[in-house]
Amino acid sequence: MTITSPTNKHLTEIRKLARAPTRARTGRFVVEGEDFLEAADAARISPLYVLCAAGHEAAQRAGWLEVEPALLAEVSALGSSSRVIAVYEQRWGEPAGPLVVALWGVGDPGNVGTIIRAAHAFGASAVALGPGCADPYGRKAVRASMGAIFATPVARFAQPAQLPGRLIGLAAGVGEPLGGQLGGTVTLLVGGEREGLPPAVLEQCHDVRHIPQVAGDSLNVAMAATVALYEANRMAAG
Repeated sequence: MTITSPTNKHLTEIRKLARAPTRARTGRFVVEGEDFLEAADAARISPLYVLCAAGHEAAQRAGWLEVEPALLAEVSALGSSSRVIAVYEQRWGEPAGPLVVALWGVGDPGNVGTIIRAAHAFGASAVALGPGCADPYGRKAVRASMGAIFATPVARFAQPAQLPGRLIGLAAGVGEPLGGQLGGTVTLLVGGEREGLPPAVLEQCHDVRHIPQVAGDSLNVAMAATVALYEANRMAAG
């Protein structure tokens, strides 16, 4: 049976999940696109339910619910191009090593999602989100993660002391260049888009490093985290 009512309970929930308070209260989030569902399948994570446009070739998949295409487009963040929308349970873990990237005051959801994607690409064991960070399960962050939200554990922390291992704070032009050789558990801590890491947070780091640049004063936070993760991998390899 095809869903034809805009007041259907699944459509209503998807609309509400666009708001952060609803996501926090329910512990659920929305994913759009077959490629994201494939990433979830690869991580062996099952959806709570899947809605697909009536007439779409995937509509015959067992358990998927057909929806009038115009109604599906109405609840989509992508508009008329969306053919599949699913709802999943959020997964929160602990910031366990050996390699953690931690964020402090990273408020842009696109940057949060991009860092999760980079963490997955470079084998980080977790992404930890501190005060002032965007919701990694918001639609923009999920989209920017390109499915890595299913493969990379995310965690919360309130104070740097809660982060595991040797804590390396990244700050533009401060400390020694990021390099050398890493051993044991390491957390790379990066700050917000404008202010970076507050001085009080840097004081709690075991080490403060910067990424050497040929020109310019600083890097976008997602770019800086990606370079640092690459360097951490190279350093760990010796």
